[in-house]
Amino acid sequence: MADPRTLEADPTAIGGVVTPPFARLPDPAGLFVKRSLRLRAYAEHSDLKPFLLFLAGLADAQAAIQSTLAAVSAPEALARSRHHAMPPLDRAALLPDAALDATFDALFDAAAALDQPDEARAALGRIAGDRALRDACARTVLAGERPEAGLAEHAYAAAAVQVHMARLAATLDVAALVPVGTGACPACGGPPVSSTVVGWQGADGARYCTCALCATMWNVVRVKCTLCDSTKGITYMGVEGGTDTVKAETCDACHRYVKILQGQKDMLVDAVADDVGSLGLDMLMAGTAYRRGAYDPFLMGY
Repeated sequence: MADPRTLEADPTAIGGVVTPPFARLPDPAGLFVKRSLRLRAYAEHSDLKPFLLFLAGLADAQAAIQSTLAAVSAPEALARSRHHAMPPLDRAALLPDAALDATFDALFDAAAALDQPDEARAALGRIAGDRALRDACARTVLAGERPEAGLAEHAYAAAAVQVHMARLAATLDVAALVPVGTGACPACGGPPVSSTVVGWQGADGARYCTCALCATMWNVVRVKCTLCDSTKGITYMGVEGGTDTVKAETCDACHRYVKILQGQKDMLVDAVADDVGSLGLDMLMAGTAYRRGAYDPFLMGY
């Protein structure tokens, strides 16, 4: 990404569709493969190359363990959740869980083979060998919180949680999902990592948020804050002279921003990979009146 000193407003005309599907469930088998490829593409032209390649390897590990894990089941309380407008996947009640334990073990074993800095390998050893630490990190990630320490341990925990949550979300009936609140995933209630204007058939030009945890996508009206629902003072900021694929959608009501990706222009965009790969935009936004409002478990230090 180019690194100029100024930001520019995005004057792009806004379009839309009338009745796009409300939600799209993740495809765990392909999700992390695509993410790895996108991270590697960013790495080729980034000062963050070592970090991006490490995350690409972690995504490879997330993809590789899919076939080794036992099937998971959809929650029994789906109808009740729909009636009360509650997410069917209860993040607060996820631990303890035998299937998640198995995912942790498989992910940690696969991650041990990655080429990684000594500090990261030491963190992997700590979280793999300490059940209490693993559960504590998982709870922080599931709550969408940002830890003050142990960022590497939390990244490993997040990778396992993402695999488990995506597999659970994939078992849901997408037609049964309903809105559960502003800025909340209809499948698990998790926060958005970014939003994407898609080019899907039947939804061309519609905007979808992507859950940072389970990767479920849900439709959100464009030119509207994904975090507070305000339609006033919405602006799109990008790096001057940089790509049009990633912008920061800023809100004058809550003074936060969430990145918006142009999937119409680039079908290879990935909600997490493009968020991490465009960290330079966050660095520039730090000098503005807006603070980062999205949650990305791999950018918890920012």
